[in-house]
Amino acid sequence: MESLHELPNIGGILEQKLVQVGIGTPQQLRELGSKEAFLKIRRIDHTACLHMLTALEGAVQGVRKTELSSQVKAELRAFYNSL
Repeated sequence: MESLHELPNIGGILEQKLVQVGIGTPQQLRELGSKEAFLKIRRIDHTACLHMLTALEGAVQGVRKTELSSQVKAELRAFYNSL
């Protein structure tokens, strides 16, 4: 079974935060989506930043966050700025 830390961009700290908010598997993260996962983390960690959001989206898509399209990055930035 695949674990969270096997996904791109998910290190030990982000994995701990995901587990803290009830997201324990890659499938759960994919089903919830990066924005919802980020909102859950933000409730327990007010320092959660745009870099974390892009890392989560990259993990959902299975790519490094630097490989996200400029359109996706812009959408994530707009979402983050709306919070």
